[in-house]
Amino acid sequence: MADIPKLEAFVQQVRRDILRQVHKVNSGHPGGSLGCTEFLVALYQEVMDRKEGFDMDGVGEDLFFLSNGHISPVFYSVLARSGYFPIEELNTFRLLNSRLQGHPTTHEGLPGVRIASGSLGQGMSVAIGAAQAKKLNNDNHTIYTLMGDGELQEGQNWEAIMYASAKKVDNLIATVDLNGQQIDGSTDDVLHMGSIRAKFEAFGWIVLDVDRGNDMTAVIEGLHKAKTLAGNGKPVCVLLHTVMGNGVDFMMHTHAWHGKAPSDEQLVLALSQNPETLGDY
Repeated sequence: MADIPKLEAFVQQVRRDILRQVHKVNSGHPGGSLGCTEFLVALYQEVMDRKEGFDMDGVGEDLFFLSNGHISPVFYSVLARSGYFPIEELNTFRLLNSRLQGHPTTHEGLPGVRIASGSLGQGMSVAIGAAQAKKLNNDNHTIYTLMGDGELQEGQNWEAIMYASAKKVDNLIATVDLNGQQIDGSTDDVLHMGSIRAKFEAFGWIVLDVDRGNDMTAVIEGLHKAKTLAGNGKPVCVLLHTVMGNGVDFMMHTHAWHGKAPSDEQLVLALSQNPETLGDY
């Protein structure tokens, strides 16, 4: 059984990491990162079957592919605090010659990062390829991917979604961060997409909603349920209903913090709402 208080303490520390990374270089994307903190902590600390060390082949373990790569601050924090690279390296976020670029890259060999991402709409395609490779290699493990709701406005996603169903890629669990916000406003105002659930179902996917996407218990239960639904001939979609900027009151429920760093005063206020739990870097 999951140790929820321990995981929530982990989440709180990751929020601090996100805020401090973005503030230090006055650049980055805190809003979506804060909204997906519970998801990534649950995935790496509780749900995924991970092996010791890191290699790009990923044989014998579950794999994760981040499609909306602009939320790299939360990804880097969770990777570092899950043992992939030194926590102190978070100090190098977005600096020249750092392995921790604004969008994840692979050329510097950062452990935990399997694809360069952030050119939106591509992560699903890569995840499908990895899932099919697992099947070809008789590797009975699961592929996870995360994308933003605004990202679904990219057409490549729908070709991939159609392909995954047609080819019965049923070892794939794709999560959509449904926060209703993107860089220029609400997703409904920028390009209303109607029912995301209905669309995935029409394309032949199994779909489940996690209505409390910032509640650790609900996230873990939803991801475990998704895993039980895998292997039934259809890919699985998790609609994760989150709040952009979750955990920092003045960043919540608005697209304004999609890609803006807090000032010195705002950082102090934000950190006061998320006391240190595991030690800052």
